[in-house]
Amino acid sequence: MVSGATRRSGEESAAGGGERFGVATRQRGGTVVLSLSGELDHDTAEPLREAIAQQVRAGARRILVDCGDLHFCDSTGLNVLLQGRLAAQETDGRVELAALRPPVARMFEITGAHAVFQVYAGVDEALADERSD
Repeated sequence: MVSGATRRSGEESAAGGGERFGVATRQRGGTVVLSLSGELDHDTAEPLREAIAQQVRAGARRILVDCGDLHFCDSTGLNVLLQGRLAAQETDGRVELAALRPPVARMFEITGAHAVFQVYAGVDEALADERSD
């Protein structure tokens, strides 16, 4: 569990109520889903960095980052995701993205980062993609 996290309804969360950014972790079959909420930036990126590192250390083969409740992502957040992707690849795992909101999707498009991630329209679509498990 991420340092400072609390356990709620079978999920691990790196942020409590009222915080600017949160990460909730859940397992869905062979996929670890990290659900992000709020604003991912220089000041809030550490819980995501820790959550991805923890899953990579645990041997997760597929980490799906649910961005449906992520309202903002700056270059620091983007770098955390890119670094997590590289770390996962070193252990034959992968990091994929789902449900990018327009402002977040724009950051990925402008930087070209969308080309290095498998990106799904939504979490359900990603989980239904059998070839990814």
